[in-house]
Amino acid sequence: MLYKPFQNINLSCLGMGAMRLPKTGEGEKIDEQRAREIIEYAYSNGLNYFDTAYRYHAGESETFMGKALKDKKRDSFYLATKFPGHMMEKTDDGKLKFTGLLASHPPVAAVSDIFDRQLEKCGVDYFDFYLLHNVCETAWDFYTDEEIGCIRYLLEQKRKGRIHHLGFSAHARAETIEKFLDKYDCFEFVQIQLNYLDWTLQNASKKYEVIKKHGLPVVVMEPCRGAKLASINENLNALLKEKRPDASIASWAFRFLQSLPGVQVVLSGMTTLEQLKDNIKTFSTNDPTSEAEKELLFTIAGKLADTVPCTACRYCCEDCPQSLDIPKLISLYNEYTYGKTANLAFTTLPFTIGAMKPEELPSACIACGSCAKVCPQSIDIPAVLEKFAEVLKSKTA
Repeated sequence: MLYKPFQNINLSCLGMGAMRLPKTGEGEKIDEQRAREIIEYAYSNGLNYFDTAYRYHAGESETFMGKALKDKKRDSFYLATKFPGHMMEKTDDGKLKFTGLLASHPPVAAVSDIFDRQLEKCGVDYFDFYLLHNVCETAWDFYTDEEIGCIRYLLEQKRKGRIHHLGFSAHARAETIEKFLDKYDCFEFVQIQLNYLDWTLQNASKKYEVIKKHGLPVVVMEPCRGAKLASINENLNALLKEKRPDASIASWAFRFLQSLPGVQVVLSGMTTLEQLKDNIKTFSTNDPTSEAEKELLFTIAGKLADTVPCTACRYCCEDCPQSLDIPKLISLYNEYTYGKTANLAFTTLPFTIGAMKPEELPSACIACGSCAKVCPQSIDIPAVLEKFAEVLKSKTA
């Protein structure tokens, strides 16, 4: 396993993300046996950075990670979690109200209530890394509200030793990230979505440079874009296999990130042992992409740029009044638009769509726009679903 120094410690270059742990098939319920096997294998093979968050797996990820790491020597791993300010609002009486997926949770009096609850859920006395979750344009007011005092409180916990390193994650524009870093000089790292597709498509290159300019390391999320870059399509996979027959498609995405010196840790939400083993193999050797290989990846990214950039984070589902599985619908829409074939009969769509109820189809969207407001990728989801509905209607007419 490759490691990089972070201040006075060494972090594994591959980190374990806990947003996509294996599930039982019952909503977001974690398959604890399979998930424990993955965590144990990761730990035994040198991964020491484990990332979770308040909202992952409907709020159960932190509890599970605490149990999975409980028997490990506390200074042998580094645990990161996040404050869910992007899913909170201040009520008229000054309390903090949850929104979206967490809307059923009762309001809390202060930031401290949530932080203390997270320590309890994770079964630890301190967090090695603690982040503001998703600093973005819509969360700006919450995180900068002096009455709420989120950052002030977290800095106090850092002074008390209950947080060792403070950072934030962001799905924001580069300009917003820079504005936040200019406003606050207390952060030690920034977590962003970074991969060779988003390098241009979401201007991740500028975000990376902004963070580097402030002298901070980058923690990477969505390195394979929700597995989209782990297996692209038959033709584009073949281009990569021609260059490196024995390398997995996913390894190209990780090797691209190895070529960026400002990257500290690459988080991967590994759902299977096979994914984990392949990623460990990639991070056992420092083998960054060459300039020629980068050009090939950017060529492939250009061919993919017309697809809808959904990472299946599922934020959009939390407020949907129709309870639509929006990432699934976008994935199906992307399959149609990938250019494999213009005939739905030669894709998996007829089988998938045929098994869905009318209320699960894109035509059930009422275009309320709640999904688009919280989408980290700034996707105009109602417009996409309207286009998809039109496609399905024309193909079945």
